[in-house]
Amino acid sequence: MDPVYLLIVVFGLLISGVASFLVKSRFKTGQKVVISSGLTGAEVAAAILADANITDVQILETQGFLGDYYNPLNKTLNLSREVYHGRNASAAGVAAHEVGHALQHAGNYFPMWLRSFIVPVAGVGGNLGPWIVIAGIILMSLSAAYGNIGYQIAVFGVALFGVATLFSFVTVPVEFNASSRAKKRLAHLNIVRPGKESEAVAGVLLAAGLTYVAAAITSFLQLVYWAWRAGLLGNRR
Repeated sequence: MDPVYLLIVVFGLLISGVASFLVKSRFKTGQKVVISSGLTGAEVAAAILADANITDVQILETQGFLGDYYNPLNKTLNLSREVYHGRNASAAGVAAHEVGHALQHAGNYFPMWLRSFIVPVAGVGGNLGPWIVIAGIILMSLSAAYGNIGYQIAVFGVALFGVATLFSFVTVPVEFNASSRAKKRLAHLNIVRPGKESEAVAGVLLAAGLTYVAAAITSFLQLVYWAWRAGLLGNRR
């Protein structure tokens, strides 16, 4: 229970909580802004896909509040009930954002492919990396005989967690790029008009993007902490 680590955890929870609050607040605000085109989120997604000549993506309704996502493995656009049926700025923005990922997929957007490639290792690294570092530190503390192997194990744990941190950082441009594509398509197709409608969409998408920024910052701080504890920052004893 290192006070430094606890401080990092508390800070991470704080900024993540603020970002999550902003998402929910902006989404509810955007739900009150009815878009003049009158399209539902599902219809917005279909319109953007058709305009981009993408015909192999299926639009589905899924459960869960803001549980929207694009699955590149089976090319499905999964929209929550509020987004799928909503005829407001929030629904249009979120639906268009998820279509933005489909556009990235169709255009072989490199950061998206990189994120998909490192997902398996990132998942393992985020969960097991710290425990491997701790195991290495314990071995280093037992005796000089185990010092070198313990150090190597700790470094391996840091490297694993580093992949998880890389995933967090790669996710940031992927998400902001999808939002940028979404806003451009909404404007191009006149689905959302300039002014109150476009501002509401931008607010929702920015708030959503900040959640990934918060996650990346927290992951980086934890990576620095584990690297320090492993002796990679000059504190090896």
